[in-house]
Formats: sequence, structure tokens, C-alpha cells
Amino acid sequence: MSGSPVWRTAGSREPYLAARVLDALLRENYGGLAAQVSRSRQGVALELADGRSVRLVPGTLFQDFVVAPEERLGLEQVLGTLAEIADPADTDGVRAFFEECVQALHALELHDAHREAVLARLAGERTLIAYESLAAFGDHPVYPTARARAGLTEAELLAYAPEFAPSFELRWALVPGTFETPPWWPSFERVGLEERPGVTLFPVHPLTVGRLEVPVAPLPYLTVRPTLSMRTVEVAPRTHLKLPLPTSTLGRLNRRSIKPSTLEDGARAELLLRRLAGPRVLVAGEQLFGHAGDEYLGWLVRELPEGEIVPVAALPMLLDRLPPGTLEDYLRLLLEWNVTLFVRYGVALEAHQQNLSVVLSDDGLKLLVKDNDGLLASPVRLAAAGIEAPAFADARMLTDDPHALADLFVTVTLHLAAAAIVFGALPRAEAAELLRDTLATALAEHGDDPMARLLRARTLDAARLTGKSMITAGTLMAKERSGARDVNKFYGTSGPNYLRR
Repeated sequence: MSGSPVWRTAGSREPYLAARVLDALLRENYGGLAAQVSRSRQGVALELADGRSVRLVPGTLFQDFVVAPEERLGLEQVLGTLAEIADPADTDGVRAFFEECVQALHALELHDAHREAVLARLAGERTLIAYESLAAFGDHPVYPTARARAGLTEAELLAYAPEFAPSFELRWALVPGTFETPPWWPSFERVGLEERPGVTLFPVHPLTVGRLEVPVAPLPYLTVRPTLSMRTVEVAPRTHLKLPLPTSTLGRLNRRSIKPSTLEDGARAELLLRRLAGPRVLVAGEQLFGHAGDEYLGWLVRELPEGEIVPVAALPMLLDRLPPGTLEDYLRLLLEWNVTLFVRYGVALEAHQQNLSVVLSDDGLKLLVKDNDGLLASPVRLAAAGIEAPAFADARMLTDDPHALADLFVTVTLHLAAAAIVFGALPRAEAAELLRDTLATALAEHGDDPMARLLRARTLDAARLTGKSMITAGTLMAKERSGARDVNKFYGTSGPNYLRR
């Protein structure tokens, strides 16, 4: 492993991260690694590049085998194996993944060092932004190095990452042109400038200031707190602001900058979902945004509804604080609506555990969805329901392929929004039964509709469930190698069907 980083002695977090990385490489079968698993009277094992035999045990949700809990691996052992099996064409990606692992380990250890202090600060705070910070305590269900934020220092993580629950002030850039802005926008005087006709102030995350080619006002304005997504910050309890960040998360190709077409398509998707929402589904307002043509000069104001809002990613750790039956109500509503979207309208959402919330109010639990620029919609199915498909700038958002829609339903709605949450909160057998029965009930409402039959075949009746190859597409392989049109919708792996008895 020439040029690899110098590793410290394995601490409490390194074996944890090393096991998650090896699990992910096995799940995605990168470099044919799964074919090297051996079976004998002693059990199932995988030999690493340094000759060590690692015991494997039956997998949890998304794969057949995982590293046995008693195994204590070092990252260098696992990454040495990755280097051995990698195609030479993936050298840049492998090197980038090495760095992701270093960054993720440092971030895990940094969070451990500050965890108790953050919890003490958040104690007793029943607000959405506090719940967002608590949600950031949990790791991503499948991406092992999700804690890595490329290029950020320890000081920058402490100052801006949600798991540390910080607050900070925004900077403001001077952008030529006139844009509609909300009433809480600062005046030029407030940021230390005289009035300038034909110029609009754009909010800028402090991390992004150095990337800009336009002037930045001398004074900061507006104290904000980061949400779970980090690039979205809380301005007020029901107002969030999405801003570009000069980093990547969930893979080197998942950049956190913002393209103008993404904001426009998100607004179009919101209007579509409002037509399809039903009385117990709320759609965050995302119609007010601005973009100056630079991937680091854009913003989106997100308006949220009344009620107590709890991010779905935080549900497993907050259930004891919430009304009885919250989890079951959430799951029922999630699957009823998403099955209806799929069967009746040919729509599948990329609404994972970070983009969904439950809203608790006097008239019961509701589902809140946001950030919908990754959905897929079928023009033919929408037309059959009397709805014209939105004119998305990103042509990848439109497809009449029912299996492409099913892939998204399985990997996001079922795996991330449902299974990861339910299995994270309940014992395995109880979680499987609840999820299976709730999905079966939702599908039964649509009888023998061909789309319902397809979805039943791809979920309840399937021998295996489709998965996403997130490390492969997001970091290890260039798009030219993987062929991924969208690194967030790259499939090719599968795991056991946790819905079957």
C-alpha cells in the first residue's frame, strides 16, 4: 500500500470503522471480493491481503455476511486488501477512499471527545434543530465513511458540523442583478456597506468565502445553526436556508455545491408532490431561491409547517420522548403514500431518512417531505392520472421504466426510510414483522394493478433485495468506469430479503 497514511495504534473507533468499511466492500463486491469468502467446518471467513483470516457471520439488513463482532481490525489491513483487489484504473478513487477513511476516523474520535458536552448543551431542548443535531450522532446505515467531509479541518468540523451543535454567522456576497429575497434579508448597511443599486446580497457559508470570485461584505450577519445535512442551516424555527459547501460527503463525487437547475427542479418537484400529497402529507415550501451561475453562489429558503417536527433519522433515539405508536404511525403513512405514488402515478422519491420528518400536532401525525430534486417520475403514468409531467431540466428525473422506479423505491423508501429506522428501534423479529405486514397492507389496497404486482414481486416476494453500490460509484470508480448516470442511483448489489419469514 505505497503512499498510504501512517496509522495510529488501533483505538476504540478504528476497529469499528474498519469493520464497516470491509462490510461495505463485501456488500458491493468491489474487485470480486465476495468471491474470496471461504466456507469450512470452522465457519465463514475472508482472508485479507496480510494473510489474516477474518471470521464472518450472517449479515444484518443489507448483506449476506458481515465481520464478526469480536474481530478487531485495523484500517491498514482492510485498505491493504482494497489496494490488492483494486483495478489499476481506479487508483485515484482508491487513494481518495483512503483519505475518506482517515477523515472519518478523525471525525468519529472528535465527536466522541465532545459528545457529552454537546448532549449537555442540548439537554431538555425539544426543537427541530436540537433533534437534527441528535440525528447527526448516528452513522449512515450503509455508507461507512459518511462522517468524512473532504477538506475540512478539525476546527472547521467543530465550528460547522451538526453533531457538535454549533452556531455561527453567515457572510454575504455582492452579486450583480436583482433577485427576490425574503423580508429578513440584511440591508447593505447591516453588513457594513453603502446601498448599491443593481446588486443583491447573497448569503454565503463561512467555509465558502474563499471560493468566491465576487466581493464579500465586511460584516457577518445572521446567526444560524446547521441541520443534519450541514449545508442547510436554521435561520428561524420554521425557516431553513440551503447553501453550497466546498466539500463532498457520501463519496468524492457527491459534491455539496449547488447547480441552478437543481433548485429549479426541486421547485417543480415540490409543486408536483403538493398535487399528490393527500391530507396527512406535508411538503416543505421551496419556491424561493436565487442563483448567480456559480456553483458556490446559490441559496434556497425552505419554509416548514407548524407542529413539533422530528427528523426521521432521529426517531430510533427519540421514541421514548414521543407519543406511543409514533413509529407504527410513521411507517404506515410512509408506505401507504409511497406505494400510492408508485402504483397510481409512477413516482418514486429519493426521500431518505434525512429528507423526511414526522410532524406531531393536535390533529395527529403527519409526514413532511423536503429536498425533492432526486425523485423519478413516469410521464406515461402521470398522464394516465390526468397530470402533466413537470418540465425538469434534469432529464434523468423522468422515466417510464417501472424497474428504475422500483430500484429507487427499494433502495431509498424501503431500505433507508423504513427498514433502517424500524430495525434500529425494535428487535429484529418484531421489526421484520411490522415492516412486512405494513407493506403488505399498503400493497393490498391496489389489488392486481400491474404496478402493484411489480412492486410486490420486487419486495415481499423477492428472493433478494436490490442495493446501491455507494462506495463504488461515489468514490472508487470514475463515472466513465462505472457507467453511473447518477452516483446516487447506481445499483448492482443485492442482499437477503429481510421481509420474508
